Amino acid sequence: MKLLTLNMHKGFSSFNRKFILHELREAIRGSGADLVCLQEVLGDHQEHSTRYETWPEGPQYEFLADTIWSNFAYGRNAVYPAGHHGNALLSKWPILRYENHDVSTRQHERRGLLHSVVQQPEQDRELHVICTHLGLTGGQRMQQLNLLCDLVARDIPEDAPLVVAGDFNDWRQQAHGLLQERAGLREIFIQAYGQAARTFPVQLPLLRLDRIYIRNLQATHPEAHTGAPWSHLSDHAPMSVELTF
Repeated sequence: MKLLTLNMHKGFSSFNRKFILHELREAIRGSGADLVCLQEVLGDHQEHSTRYETWPEGPQYEFLADTIWSNFAYGRNAVYPAGHHGNALLSKWPILRYENHDVSTRQHERRGLLHSVVQQPEQDRELHVICTHLGLTGGQRMQQLNLLCDLVARDIPEDAPLVVAGDFNDWRQQAHGLLQERAGLREIFIQAYGQAARTFPVQLPLLRLDRIYIRNLQATHPEAHTGAPWSHLSDHAPMSVELTF
């Protein structure tokens, strides 16, 4: 199975220059991903819906899923007068259940862990997928990483296949040791190349912010997509990987 993760910047290009949700949908379709973890996806925005002629009638995650990913889950994190946004999972396979866990540490910066359980048609085992977008300060992130480890220890069997993917904002590289020690999670790029991938800003990637961690899975062909068409579709580069049980 192929997994893609992307901070989609609410459907706008870098610095909000252009609304590119339709182009983004085509790029995600072209990736061939079976599972798509999205961060900063809009569930609703009343002002944008009247400002842009091509704004979709429903939530962005439903527009992106369309006829390709028949199953989706959404975790609403930030709520404001015009609408709300959060994390989402698109899946070609049934999502048996999902729950959004609030890990906000500040009232004005809402964050969540979207935990979904996916059933592969040809597999008897359930796949756990956690889509996340962590805070901007080191103190916030450490609290949220520990809450993530608590969630894994409490709700996910030790032998269950697990993926944790998203925008960690971890430019200081503090997550790796903690997640491996407390949750047995391994980062796919560190495993393959010895260091996390540079993903931000996408035009000249310097910071290693986006991650895919796994447990009880094998990873091949990890890739950070910094070229066309992705280089103008968000401020983050998406990451993809092929996973096997």
